[in-house]
Order: sequence, then C-alpha cells, then structure tokens
Amino acid sequence: MEKASKKLSFKVPHTYVIIGIILVIVTALTYIVPAGSFDRIEDEATGRIIVVPDSYKRIEQTPVSPFQMVIAVAEGMVEASDIIFFIFFAYGFVYLLIKTGAFYGGMGALVKKFRGAEKMIFPIFMLIFGICGSTFGLYEETYGLLPAFIGIAIALGYDGLVGGAAVVLGTATGFAAATLNPFTIGIAQGIAELPIGSGIGFRIICFVVFQGLAIFYVMRYANKVKKDPSKSLVQGVKFNVAEGMTREEMENLPFEGKHKLIILIFVLTIGILIYGTTVLGWYLSELSALFLIMMIVVGLVGGYNFSQIAGFFVEAVSDVVFGALVVGIARSLTIVMESGNIIDTIVFYMSNGLAKVSTSFASIGMIIVQNLINFFIPSGSGQAATSMPIMVPLADSIGLNRQIAVLAFQFGDGFSNMFWPTVVATECGLMGLPVEKWYKFMTPLFLLMVLMQFVMIVIATMINYGPF
Repeated sequence: MEKASKKLSFKVPHTYVIIGIILVIVTALTYIVPAGSFDRIEDEATGRIIVVPDSYKRIEQTPVSPFQMVIAVAEGMVEASDIIFFIFFAYGFVYLLIKTGAFYGGMGALVKKFRGAEKMIFPIFMLIFGICGSTFGLYEETYGLLPAFIGIAIALGYDGLVGGAAVVLGTATGFAAATLNPFTIGIAQGIAELPIGSGIGFRIICFVVFQGLAIFYVMRYANKVKKDPSKSLVQGVKFNVAEGMTREEMENLPFEGKHKLIILIFVLTIGILIYGTTVLGWYLSELSALFLIMMIVVGLVGGYNFSQIAGFFVEAVSDVVFGALVVGIARSLTIVMESGNIIDTIVFYMSNGLAKVSTSFASIGMIIVQNLINFFIPSGSGQAATSMPIMVPLADSIGLNRQIAVLAFQFGDGFSNMFWPTVVATECGLMGLPVEKWYKFMTPLFLLMVLMQFVMIVIATMINYGPF
C-alpha cells in the first residue's frame, strides 16, 4: 500500500510550469475562439482609447503558432521590463535598509514599544496600505516591501506568510474597495460620464467592510500560527528574506543616530512616492529612479562605499530574479490573446448574456463578468477602457444606475487580483512562496469576498446607488 500511495502522490509543478500550461491553453484558444474586434476611438474627456459600443465584428482568424507562443515569452519580458526593473530597484532599496541595520533596528525599537501589543503592528500597516491603495491606487509599488515584512513577521513569532499577506491583502483590498483610486474609479467614472469621486459614501462603507474582513482573516491565521507553529501552511518554505530572529534579538538590535537618519530617509522616500504618484503623475520609471537614488543615499549614510553598495544591489537582484522573471512570463498570456484577437470576443459574449436577466442578477452577473475579464486584462485602466463602454449602455438598457456598473467593474477588477494566477504568480514569486500554498491560504477568504461583493452590489441595486 505504501508503494502504491507513493506512486499516486502528486507534486505541484514549478511556478514557471504552471504559467506555461496556462500559456499553452490560451494559445489553443486562439484556434477555437472566433477572432473579433471592437472599434476604438479616443475619448475626448479622458484622452484614452475606448471601445465603441455595438461595434463588435468578426475578423479573420489569427491563431498563434507554437513558435509565436514562445516568442511571446521573450516579448513579455520586454513589455514588462518597467515592472521587472522596478522590482530590482525597489528591492535594492529595501535590501540596503536591511543591510545597514536601520530597518530591523527601527522595527526592533517599535516592537519594544509595542511589547505586549505586537499584534497591532500588522493591522495598522494593513490599514495604511489599504488607504493608500483605495485613494491613490498604490499597488505594485509595495512589492519592494514584501521581503522586509516577511522578515518582521518571522521575527515576531508568526510565519512569513503573515508578513506577505499583510502587504498583498492590505494593498489589494484597498485597491479593490477603492474610494478615489484614479486608475480604476477615476477612469471608469469618466467613461460613464459620472462626476469623478461621486458615490464615495457607499464606497467608504465597502472599504471598511472589506478591509476589516481582510485584517480579521490575516490576524486570525497569525494568532493560530503563533499559538501552534504546526498549524502554519508554509512549513519548510524558504522565503526571499534572510532567516528571522527572535523577538528578544530584534529588541536588542542597535538603533543609533545613523539608523534613525536612515529611517527618516525611508519615511521621506514614502512621502516623495505619494507626492510623485498623486501630484506629478509618476509611475514605474520615475519610482525606479527614486528607489535607485535613495538606495545609494541609504548606503552612503550607512557607511558603505559605492563599490559595496553595487555589490549589495547585485545580491538583492539575485534574491528576486525568480519573481521578477515571473512578471515577464505572465505578460506573455496577454500578448498571445491580443495576437489571436480573442480578448474582444470573450468580452463581447460575456457581457451580451447579462441583458437577459433581472437587475439584481444582472448586477451580480456584471461582477462575475468583470472578474473573468480581469484574467484576460489584468490592467485596471485597460479593463476600464475595454469593458466600461460596453457595461454603461448595458446598465442603461436594463435600468441599472451607471454608478452600479462602476461598482461592479471596481469589484471585479480588484478582488480577483488576489486569486488569478496572472497576478498571484508575480506576488508569490517575489515572496518565494509556492503558488499552491497561497491558494490554500487565500481561497476561503476570496470566496468570502466574492459573497460579500454580491451582497454589496445587491444592496446598491436595491437603494438605486447613485451620487451620494
């Protein structure tokens, strides 16, 4: 029996293999799904290219060959280069914070101050990340903080998953339950011809509900692991961070004048990041430059010379190259679907079916459709430009307030980022976490969030959610 059970045992494939399997399936779909296209025009209000409603038409089939599929992987690396190099520079900055001793020294001082109330650290940071994601669209910018928070979680007696989940779920939940997010709400309301920022009252309620659920779920798991480490879902996993230390060791770390200055530089960097993204319109290239500059500044203040800083940067890159390359591989999925001209067809047929049901079911159907679309179009702004010109007239035709269509888009675009492999593979790669471990942890919460999305959208439909 033992030999038989060993033969039947199944080992989950490498992350690259999982994405590769999905890539093969998507490539096969370019032979099966009819090629189609919407007409697109430039929207005068937003300056963005948007879909023209009722303009879908079949076009000549453009299946992607196996060789083109492989080429798409290389092209994905090129197209995702801004994110890949952002990851390198962002992690390089955090790596220098750790190497100088300032980050853990500062966290040691914070842990000492919170002695007896350490459990408040992660809820506070999750709330901060959530507010940032909800208001100015913070998301990928937090990827560089993953290793640091994983290390903090281990040092506090939790496991690395707690630290990673605090960053990912804190940010992603805020991004999804957005109040003013310019990359999703702003674009969607502009296309729907609604006042930008309208309907914020109900969205604030949604933010409180979803963010509270995420914090409760993470801390429930954290407390369970701390009481009984055998309950950890990530035993034996080597995260992309140095081995953790005990709480006592962390509290005794030096936190001298130069360390305090470095922490001040860290806070200043976050302030510049917020100002740059909200006021100056910065994105990944500018933020990469910011992290590169501050990495050098932190290294010099920490007492290292340029050669040593360069050496540390190479070490940092080697730690995250696995996750960074996942970004490029995942991008190949979108390239194949675009080359096969099947994205518009999928969007068209999914949205077309919603016109045949009642308003309550239609609003739920909109969420389901947007969740599915998010697999094919992970970009929030890209999804808004593709689906909102279709969803808005659909909402009008079935008697739904346009604000509800925006809410459905917001939910569908955001929450599935915590579940679809096109995004999850990147985050797991950065953490050094096997994808299946994330799904074991995340699936119950994601199902709860889906249920809560349905509840909130039905409430919105019942009250005819509008501009309050």
